[in-house]
Amino acid sequence: MEFSSKLLENAVYEMSQLPGIGKRTALRLVLHLLRQPSSQTEHLIKALGQLREEIKFCKKCHSISDDHICDICSNPNRLQEIVCVVEDIRDVMAIESTGQYRGLYHVLGGKISPLDGIGPQDLNIASLLFKVNAGEVKELIFALSATMEGDTTNFYIYKQLEDQEIKTSTIARGIGVNDELEYADEVTLGRSILNRIPFENALKSE
Repeated sequence: MEFSSKLLENAVYEMSQLPGIGKRTALRLVLHLLRQPSSQTEHLIKALGQLREEIKFCKKCHSISDDHICDICSNPNRLQEIVCVVEDIRDVMAIESTGQYRGLYHVLGGKISPLDGIGPQDLNIASLLFKVNAGEVKELIFALSATMEGDTTNFYIYKQLEDQEIKTSTIARGIGVNDELEYADEVTLGRSILNRIPFENALKSE
C-alpha cells in the first residue's frame, strides 16, 4: 500500500495495531477522522488519554472501574456470597445485560494458556483463592468461554478448592463449545446462568 503522506502512513500503521483492524480498515478510519471537524478528533484523543491516565481496576473483583471499588462490588443489594468467575470485563457486561444475575464477579484477566506463556501466576487467581479461604464466598460460578483454555482454567481453580466447603457450578452449555461468552445472545446467556450445574457434573460429561 503506497501512501502520499508519511503522516497518513504513520496514523494508519498505529490504527492497524488494534485487534481486528487491517490496514485497509485503518485507512478508512483515518480518512474518516480527517473529514470530520477537528473537535471530534480532539474529543477522541482526550477520551483515550483519560482512559489511560485515570482508569482503575476494582480492588475487589479486578474489573475496570472509575473508582477503586466498582459499582457492582459496592452495591449492597448484590449477593455477596456468590461470585461469578469471568475472563474480562466484556463477560461482565454480557452477563449484566441479561438482568438474570445478582451476585458479584471476579475477573481473572485471561485464561491459562501454556502455548501463549500464560500460567496461573499471570492471572488474578491468588486473590480469588484468598476470598474463598477467608470464608467470603459460598458459591463460585465458572463462566469462562467453552474453550480448551477456559476448561483448563476452570479445572485448575476447582482443584485448588478441593479442601474447601464451597459450592462450585458452571453455566449450562447453552453456550456452544468454542464460543466466546461476549457473543452469546442475552436470552441464551441468561438461561445458562439461571440453569447452572454443579462443576463436578460438567467434568463427568466431558
